[in-house]
Parts: sequence; C-alpha cells; structure tokens
Amino acid sequence: DVQLVESGGGSVQAGGSLRLSCPVTGYYSMAWFRQGAGEEREGVAAIDNGGSTTYAYSVAARFTISKDNVKNTLYLQMNSLQPEDSAMYYCAADSINMQLARDYSHWGQGTQVTVS
Repeated sequence: DVQLVESGGGSVQAGGSLRLSCPVTGYYSMAWFRQGAGEEREGVAAIDNGGSTTYAYSVAARFTISKDNVKNTLYLQMNSLQPEDSAMYYCAADSINMQLARDYSHWGQGTQVTVS
C-alpha cells in the first residue's frame, strides 16, 4: 500500500509561516487537505503532473503548493497563517485528475498545524 507521510506541522503565532512536506512520486494529482476540529475535511491546494495548480479561495493569496521532481516531494508553503488555519493537514495523491475532489485514493496520516 502507498505510504504518504507528512511533516512540517507545528505551532506558530498568527502571521507566521510553515512549510509542509510530503514525499510522493508517480501520481497525476497531488493535493493538500485540512480538517479542523469538528469540521469536514476540505481541499486546500492541488497540483497536477504538469504543474497546474488549484487553490481554495480562502488560502489562494497566502499558500503555495509545489512539487520538487528531483526530491520527489510535495510542499505546501503557508504564509500569513491565521488561527482559522489551525487543522490537521493531509497529503493526498491519485493517478487521475482530481484537483480538490475529496475522494483521492491515497492519503497520509496528517500533520497538525496550530496557529495562535
């Protein structure tokens, strides 16, 4: 089974930055989702094999998704973090074009981001 492992989460003050990482290769779509306490999982940002990106409106001006094809790693650079960004963040991957659809085939266990 595919193992996706996120890293880079932590606790930061409002206005701070974090960069999440997720080693992944060989998939057409890769994305970051988040789930706050008591909330549904929501798509944050997605990137396809050609580098095309999709963002949730709430993060489009602050977050950047990217992939390093040499290191085979997916990233999410998060700037100007706000308390409402606090959530468990998940890496996801699929072999077809998924953008921010929720039913990705492969998921990580998540990394916690807390903004105070």
